Amino acid sequence: MKLIPCPDIGRRPISEFDYGGEVRRLPAGNATAAMVADHIFNRSGSPGVLREWWFHRPSGRWFVVDRDTLHDRVERMVPLDEIRHEPPIA
Repeated sequence: MKLIPCPDIGRRPISEFDYGGEVRRLPAGNATAAMVADHIFNRSGSPGVLREWWFHRPSGRWFVVDRDTLHDRVERMVPLDEIRHEPPIA
């Protein structure tokens, strides 16, 4: 059984989690339609370490991990202040 670390209660079965996608900066408010479409639909897809959002349903907690997609393992939990950024400026 695959286990994912929950920051509140430790390693839990993957069936308790929802994948929230890659952590990415939003395009600026003056972005063109093509830039927004690129942000929504295009990903590199290459194997390696990817920063991802995950949601643990029983605890109701969102968190971020660096996950090695080649070996399918969580490398580390990411503190939210490390990914916090200002909203895009128009």
